[in-house]
Order: sequence, then C-alpha cells, then structure tokens
Amino acid sequence: MMKLVIINYGSGNLHSVHKSFETVNQSMGNPYEILVSSSANEISQSDKIVLPGVGAFGECKNALMSYDGLLTSLEDVVINKKIPFMGICVGMQLLADQSSEFEINEGLKWISGEVVKLESNKNFPIPHMGWNEIEFIDHPLFTGCSQKSDFYFVHSYYFKLQNKDNLLATTKYPNELTAAVIKENIFGTQFHPEKSHSNGMKVIKNFLNWRP
Repeated sequence: MMKLVIINYGSGNLHSVHKSFETVNQSMGNPYEILVSSSANEISQSDKIVLPGVGAFGECKNALMSYDGLLTSLEDVVINKKIPFMGICVGMQLLADQSSEFEINEGLKWISGEVVKLESNKNFPIPHMGWNEIEFIDHPLFTGCSQKSDFYFVHSYYFKLQNKDNLLATTKYPNELTAAVIKENIFGTQFHPEKSHSNGMKVIKNFLNWRP
C-alpha cells in the first residue's frame, strides 16, 4: 500500500483536508494509507505529500521550521526524490521565493515568484472569500473538470509567478490571479479543494492518480 502524508505543522484545515482525502481514497478502493503527521521519518517514507496552510505566511514558515527535521526531510523527498507534492492555499504560497505579508519572509524557493497583496476596491473586498471560476491548461490534475468550474477561495495575498510555465490555472478577482501552480512533481492550489465539493474531489482524485 502506498503512503500519503498530510503534514501537520500546526497550521492548516487538517480535519477537512484529511476527511476529503480519505473519502476520495475510499472511493478508489483505498490504495493509500493516509497519515496526518509532523514526523520527518514518516515524510521520508511517503509516496505523496500534502501541505495545507491557513493563516499568515511568516507564521506558517516558522511553524514548518520548528519541527525537528521536518523541512529537511520534506525538501529531500520533494526536490531530490521527486515525490508528488500538493500545497493548498498558504501551503502553495510557501513554494514562492518570498512573501510581503506583514513583512518580508523567505519561502521555500521551489517555484520562482513572490506572494503579494490583492488589489481591492468596493466591488472586490479583501479577503477574497467564496466561490470563483477558474480556467486551466490541459493537465491530468484537472481531468474531469470543466473550464470555468467553481472552486472555493479564502485569501488576501496571491502568488505572483516569475515564470508563466509554472501557471496551471487562473481566476479573476477582478484581475487575473494564480489559482494553481505546477513544476515537475510540485503542484499547488490557491483554492481549497477540500471545500470545493465535487470539483475539489476531482482534483484530489487526480492528485492521487498523478504520476509525474
């Protein structure tokens, strides 16, 4: 049986993420053992990794670094061993070079770009919260989804990519924003698939099936 680890670093919608992945896994005949863990050893033995994230970028980065060996193990399996990885919301934003949320904080630097604040006006308040349509390039991670499908967002900052080759999906609020990123075995969504009903379940299933 393959092992999927949802990283528990004290920052993330862990219950909902875990429940959604377990539901999809069961519908597929339970090909994965799904663990919620902060253990560097468990991460090092994983076949797939999910990094959720809720809250401020700097706090999430500091939390990741506070667990002994977690970040080193994570970088080894994702960057060196090319294990499939999925970041959700701030878990995706942490892939950037840096964030300007509250102060400049360095990210994991796995995908070039920076996390910057959304531009607001009276018709588009911050945070961007609720359902929004996305458009995506043709990719196995969006198999079964239709263009302009709705997904659920909650964020005040977005990932401004340096390289458009890493752009997998966009949304508008009101300007075009990054909704999903891709780089080899690394995948991230600004939206919350665990809160996006049937569309989110499709993305989760596609990730479980993904062989980059």
